[in-house]
Amino acid sequence: MFTKADNEKLTRVGPGTPMGKAFRRFWMPFLMPEELANRDGAPVRVRLLGEDLIAFRDSEGKLGLLDRYCPHRQVDLYFGRNEQCGLRCVYHGWKFDTSGNIVDMPAEPANTPLKDELKIKSYPIVEWGGLIWAYMGEPEHMPEVPPEIEWGLVPDSHRHITKRLQETNYAQGVEGGIDSSHVGILHSLLDEDTEIPFRKRQISPNSAIPYLASDTAPRFFVRHTDYGMAIGARRNAEDDDYYWRITQFLSPFYTMIAPNKPGGPIMGHAWVPLDDENCWLFTMTWNATRPLEPDELDHGSVHTAVIPDGSYRPLVNRTNDYGRDREHQRLRSSTGIQGIGMQDTAIQESMGPIVDRSRENLGSGDSAIVGFRKSLLRMATDMESGIDPAPPKNPDWYRVRSVAIILEKGVDFLQGATDQLKAIQPEKHSA
Repeated sequence: MFTKADNEKLTRVGPGTPMGKAFRRFWMPFLMPEELANRDGAPVRVRLLGEDLIAFRDSEGKLGLLDRYCPHRQVDLYFGRNEQCGLRCVYHGWKFDTSGNIVDMPAEPANTPLKDELKIKSYPIVEWGGLIWAYMGEPEHMPEVPPEIEWGLVPDSHRHITKRLQETNYAQGVEGGIDSSHVGILHSLLDEDTEIPFRKRQISPNSAIPYLASDTAPRFFVRHTDYGMAIGARRNAEDDDYYWRITQFLSPFYTMIAPNKPGGPIMGHAWVPLDDENCWLFTMTWNATRPLEPDELDHGSVHTAVIPDGSYRPLVNRTNDYGRDREHQRLRSSTGIQGIGMQDTAIQESMGPIVDRSRENLGSGDSAIVGFRKSLLRMATDMESGIDPAPPKNPDWYRVRSVAIILEKGVDFLQGATDQLKAIQPEKHSA
């Protein structure tokens, strides 16, 4: 039974919370490079793990992430001036470098001790793998590099990354990303020859993998790993075979989706908490061996168009019912909502910003969900006991893939897919 106390522990990520402390031991992606493209450009408002921050790129190209409010009179530094290797508060002119040091105080005497005594809170940030990352934990625990997930190791031409706001707790997104049993139902299209729901539906008109539609009740096998979990969803294939979709959960909030055809692109997500009730959803499509083709950039409409105002809120969202078309729902699709990405978001946001998991009634297809919750709660409990999470210190643990594969009955899914589950080595490809 998942209790309200468990739910509180899982979902609360602000300063001082067990989960928040654990997350602060990881490098976390939070900005697209184009958001801080220009030296001395406009600062960017940031909300991350319940904290209000400000990001900027200085005159030398260095990246800074500071407390959003000036320590003098708590003025919002979003209105600050980015100039000559520092961000200046326009109220009394206090100026801060990317490390949070005060480098100028024009309204104070030249010999003021405040300049050396005070410092604004700052966090290290780096640009890596097509994203900008922050580390918000204690300096002595900072990992050398972000997790080496494969999309961060390939050249720019081999990957496509987008960002959007999702108005839910991060855990609802992760749970959707590892829930393989919904794929043949939520994302299905009507078969024009029958009115029987779901079981006679197809994923797409030209689907190369019919097993998702023909077997909508897969059996799940969850293996806990150093980096998180490997999840095998087994469906019936031919008489002597099973069709396996092996997806990955990579601690603390990454998911990885198997390709729909051999040699096709892999897709993944990062569900990064802004606070308890909102997260950034980064969506990645990549191919480790070749550049992406134009028609592979958004296979299945997983990437979503956003409002061009810097908010990264989807054009289709809760205020317009996600573009739902009831006639299309009646005649053609399960939801009447266009695109896999928005179908997922609509369902996850419909639960509310933080779902009450104590009211759920889980079934046999929810074993990955249970495994995820236990894994994260164990990490938070360990932090309370002084045990640090191991994955941040071992970025190479993340060099894995998801895969869709047909295996003979009786073959263990991880053993049968050993070679296909290995990601490229960073020595071969660099970002």
